[in-house]
Amino acid sequence: MQVITGTREFQISEPTVVTIGKFDGRHKGHQKLLRKMQELKERLGLRIAVFTFDMAPMGVVTGHPVTVITTNEERRRKLERMGVDYLVEYPFNREIAHMDPESFVKKILLMQMNAKAIVAGPDCSFGYMGAGNVELLRMLSDQYGFEAVIIEKEQDEHRDISSTYVREELAIGNIEKANELLGEPYTIGGTVVHGNHLGGPVLGFPTVNLLPPPEKHLPPFGVYVTRVLIDEDGAAAAGEMTGENHQNVFGGISNIGRKPTISGDNPVSVETYIMGFDGNLYGKQIEVQFLNFERPETKFESLEALKEQIGRDREYGEKYFREHPELLKNV
Repeated sequence: MQVITGTREFQISEPTVVTIGKFDGRHKGHQKLLRKMQELKERLGLRIAVFTFDMAPMGVVTGHPVTVITTNEERRRKLERMGVDYLVEYPFNREIAHMDPESFVKKILLMQMNAKAIVAGPDCSFGYMGAGNVELLRMLSDQYGFEAVIIEKEQDEHRDISSTYVREELAIGNIEKANELLGEPYTIGGTVVHGNHLGGPVLGFPTVNLLPPPEKHLPPFGVYVTRVLIDEDGAAAAGEMTGENHQNVFGGISNIGRKPTISGDNPVSVETYIMGFDGNLYGKQIEVQFLNFERPETKFESLEALKEQIGRDREYGEKYFREHPELLKNV
C-alpha cells in the first residue's frame, strides 16, 4: 500500500475507486464498504484508494483535542491488510475546511486521485460545513462521468454501527460488545519501551510496555485478557517463528493505567505479560488486542500483594484461553 501523507501535491496515475472518511476503528460498516470496493476493483480493474485526513477535523475546527479509536499508524496497518492500494492522509486546516463540495470532488477526488468510481454511505458529507451529500454526489457523477455507489449502513439491533457507538461501549468497559461492532478486537499497537523493570526480577512475571499516544481512545483502566501479535522478526529472535505467517499470536494479560502501586508519577501505559514468550522485544512493534475485562486497576498495599494478584490474573487468562483455544491461532 502506498501512503501519501504530509502533502497536498500528489497525483495518482492509476484509475481508482475512492472512498472518503475518518476510518476510525475500521468497524463492520467500514469493512462492508471496503468489500464493495474490492468488487469494483475486480470488475472494473481499478485500484482501491482511501481519502482521509491526517488529523481529526473536529479537533481543528473546535480547537479541542479529539481522541481516536485507531491512530494513524494503526489505521495504516489495518487498511493495508484489507487490500487498500492507496491511502491519502490529507493535511487538514481551515482553508481546506472551507472548500466547497464540488471543488473537493473535482479537484481532489477526480483529478488528483483519478477516481472513476466513488463509494460512500448514505450519510456521507464533504466540503464546507458538510454541505456535500449523496444527492450532490449522484448529480456530480452524471456531470463528470464517474460511478457513484451508495452502500447502506451496517446495523446492530436497529442502530447504525459507527465509531461513536464503539466509543460508547469502550467507555463503559464493554470490550466484548466493542469488538463485536468492530468485527475484530480493539487494539493498541506500538513500539515496546522500557518500564520500571519490576515485572521479571521483582514480581516474577516479565512484561512488555507500550505508551499509547495522547489521542488514543482508551477503555477504563484495569486488567484485561489480551492477544498479543508479534511480527515475525520479533518472534524469530526468541526462536518462535512458525511457517510463513507474518505475525505470531500469544495469549496475554494486560494492565492499562498508571500502576498506582508503584511509587512515582507513572505515565499511562499498557503493561502486558505474554504467555509462553521469553524474547527481547525492546524497540519492536507489537499489537495488543483486548478480549475480556477482568478487573479494574487497583492500588495494593504492597508489592507482595500485587504479586499475588498478578498470579491470579495469569490463572484467569490461562483459563480464558483454555476455553477459547481458537484465539491463539497465528494470523
